[in-house]
Amino acid sequence: MKAFCFYEHGELEVMRYCDVPEPKPGAGEVLLRVKACALNHLDIWVRRGWKGLKLQMPHWGGADVAGVVAALGEDTTGWNVGERVVVDPGLTSQEDRFTRRGQHSVSPGYHVLGEHGRGGFAEYLAIPACNLMAMPEGMDFPVAAAPMLVTLTAWRMLIHRAELRAGESVLVVGAGGGANSMAIQIAKLAGATVYVVASNAEKAALARGLGADFVIDRSQVDWGREIARLTGKHGVDVVVDNVGAATLNTSMRVVARGGRIVIIGNTSGPDAQIDIRYIFGKQISLIGSTMGSHQDFRETNALLWSGKLKPVISHIMPLSEGREAFAMMERGDQFGKILLTP
Repeated sequence: MKAFCFYEHGELEVMRYCDVPEPKPGAGEVLLRVKACALNHLDIWVRRGWKGLKLQMPHWGGADVAGVVAALGEDTTGWNVGERVVVDPGLTSQEDRFTRRGQHSVSPGYHVLGEHGRGGFAEYLAIPACNLMAMPEGMDFPVAAAPMLVTLTAWRMLIHRAELRAGESVLVVGAGGGANSMAIQIAKLAGATVYVVASNAEKAALARGLGADFVIDRSQVDWGREIARLTGKHGVDVVVDNVGAATLNTSMRVVARGGRIVIIGNTSGPDAQIDIRYIFGKQISLIGSTMGSHQDFRETNALLWSGKLKPVISHIMPLSEGREAFAMMERGDQFGKILLTP
């Protein structure tokens, strides 16, 4: 089968579209014929690698998968060949005190599809049958695959970790990424006033289209000062900052006293030097979040499939054009998700 993969860690030049062995489904697994798989920044970090990360080479990422059941492994029940499904990207390899209380993503045995094991950037994927959910009739595969990881992540980040309440205010730093486009919608659905920082006028307009109440084009004004002006210097209750080093200090200045900053990523780099006086002086909380539980996955899909949340798709490209797709995401050219189709 074909896959978009790498044999060594590095930048875009290490990626290849080539032939690799087709996986075989084990006991309790299904073989899925992949119809669409979305890109995430996690795929960039995995490709570049980090200390302690050990992968079977070649490796291919891809967490957000929709496809068709092609074969069943031994003792696999509950599914039939030909069924159209989406994949829960969170893999639980052990039961412990975290999984028993429904906090699967906190467990050390929780992994993301395509991170420590191979993902969906290929024609076929072997996946535990318990990670499947049937797609609604008539739904396109890219539409079903696009929002999986980012909606799950944004939901846990805002609803469970930040404990967002109706009437509060939320600032989303950056408008173009998949998680942020879903965070705007979830915050509005929760009854919050939503502020967004966009990098240009085009992305600002798209953020307004998702329901943002106030949008700041950072190419025109200093967004920290503009948030202070818009809020009468009170700041916002919750800041979603997945940029990291380049923005965290400004986020700490604009969050309200007693407010929360939630972090699920660091697209500008992980090493941020901060003034900790903001933390105790304003009594603010820095909150980390990753993915969500299997129940969160089902609940967010219900919201998506009922139309209360809408997938935001930027581009759909052939798997063979994976390098161009990744280059686009690394430049930040997209608004919403980029999908690859085998």
